[in-house]
Amino acid sequence: MESYNGVILDDERNGWMKTLTGKVALVTGGSRGAGRAIAIELGKAGATVYVTGRSTKGNSTQNFPGTIDDTAAQIDEAGGTGIAVRCDHTVDAETKAVIEQIREEQGKLDILINNVWGAHDIGVNPGAFWEQSLENWDTMFTAGVRAQLATNHFAIPLLRENKEALIVHTTFWDEGKYTGQFYYDLAKNALVRMAYGLSEELKEEGIAVMAVSPGFMRTELVLEHMGVDEENWQESEDLKVSETPYYVGRAITALSLDPRVMEKTGRALRAGDLAKEYDFTDVDGRYIPPFTL
Repeated sequence: MESYNGVILDDERNGWMKTLTGKVALVTGGSRGAGRAIAIELGKAGATVYVTGRSTKGNSTQNFPGTIDDTAAQIDEAGGTGIAVRCDHTVDAETKAVIEQIREEQGKLDILINNVWGAHDIGVNPGAFWEQSLENWDTMFTAGVRAQLATNHFAIPLLRENKEALIVHTTFWDEGKYTGQFYYDLAKNALVRMAYGLSEELKEEGIAVMAVSPGFMRTELVLEHMGVDEENWQESEDLKVSETPYYVGRAITALSLDPRVMEKTGRALRAGDLAKEYDFTDVDGRYIPPFTL
């Protein structure tokens, strides 16, 4: 049987689609990290992927590694079609313009990955709630939770024109456990609740909505902070239980390929659990269990 990263695609019993060819996806916050990897994995499966973010060739946010142009090029190399669109998702007019561009160029939207997250700009600062600046909250709420909500607001009318579609919010979730940073915990759980609420409103429309939580990812910024790279990350004790961003990319691609994905609507899912269910591994061939606090 044909497979995609271990996921059976042509089993008549479960009715897998063979590829995402013909599907149109939007991945927000796709310059680097999880967004970049998700976009590339969707492209590898054949999708046309629009990638949004603020970092463009020659003008990367805070000189962080990676741009939406880099990601689009990597999608093309992986066999899909990558389209980079600069967008600051805190500006509603720019978010609306992205959806209008997709409508004009493609006439539809099948998959929306809400991954934009502004907290990288100043980091997730440690300390008690009353010691945190309100600016720290703004990066998580305005440039994170609200930015994802606004993308839904403009995209859902286009998604509803399909017979079926998928919305995924990337978040961090470890049921019932406190993350240890008040703003981060509140924002990430708000995204889980947003996915649940939308799933209730869109259930009759055939649109599946869920939150997907990666584990501890070796993103470009994490590797830089730890003073290692993807070649020698094993030297860092703190990264022993880490995974590449492609792990959650493969999880979301498996969900996008699953014709029974509506059975999961409204749920918060973890990349490690999905790896076991859909039988895929990280790019280095390892199975990484779900990350727990």
